[in-house]
Order: sequence, then structure tokens, then C-alpha cells
Amino acid sequence: MSEKKIPPPLKPLALVNFKKTDDELAKIIGGFWKLTWNKENPAIDPKTKYLLSLSNAVGAHRTRQATRELVKAYAFGTTVAELDELFSLFVWNQGAGHFASEIGPSPLFAAYQMIKTLENEGLPRKEVAQQLVENFGEKNKDVTTGYAPVKSQNQTKGE
Repeated sequence: MSEKKIPPPLKPLALVNFKKTDDELAKIIGGFWKLTWNKENPAIDPKTKYLLSLSNAVGAHRTRQATRELVKAYAFGTTVAELDELFSLFVWNQGAGHFASEIGPSPLFAAYQMIKTLENEGLPRKEVAQQLVENFGEKNKDVTTGYAPVKSQNQTKGE
């Protein structure tokens, strides 16, 4: 018997953009997503997958994705101690200068610091995870994968 799958706190909404591009492409990417993230009996547990995806996103300078993966990794049980070691690895692998100028001022680092602060204050994991989604989910322009329509010059002028 397989374990009940728990949905991640942030949905893969970026997949919608493939549908907006091409239906056939959306089917291919959707199938690939299912193979990667929704396998019936995965060999790698979700928490580890999210940590790997987070690390890969940082290495590729994709802070938006890295922040989303952090939120999901935390929701699936990643501890502050594990995050401390992971962020130390970012300094080791990418250098102190890169960390200071790119990671430190990012929403990724802000989410990590929020986890540490709220846990230190004694907030239960479930509440911390909920605040992460509220602050670093779809409402955050630096993290969302949704489309924000650009206003035309006429709309900007109030016409």
C-alpha cells in the first residue's frame, strides 16, 4: 500500500504558461512534471527532492524557483539545522561575495530567516509554513509564477 500523497503548499502554476504557448508542448511538459514530481513510488522522498531542486535553482541563479522550493521543503519537514547547513554550502560552493550580493538580499534568504525567527519564537511548524506561503507564495511578486498583465499607456493615464 502506498502512502497518501500530501500536496505541496505551492502549486506548479508555471506549467500554465506552457499551455498558453502551445497545447502539445503543455502535454509533453505536463507528462514530464508528473514523471518527476508525481511518480507513484518515487525512489527519492519529497523533502529530499525539494532540497535538491532548491540547491539546483540556487546554482542556476533562479531565486524565484529556489524560494518556492524552500517553502515546499520546509512544509515537507526540512529542519532549521538542515537549512543552516544548506545555506553554508551555498557560501562554500558559490563564494562569500556571491552569497552576500545575490543570496543575502533575496526573497530566498528572507524566507530562510523567517523560518529561523518564527521557530526560535516557538511557533509550530504548521503556522510557520502557513506564514511562508502567505509571504513567499503567489502574492509575492518576486516569487509568483503567474502572469501580471502590463497596463497599456492609456490605462496608465486613466483613459
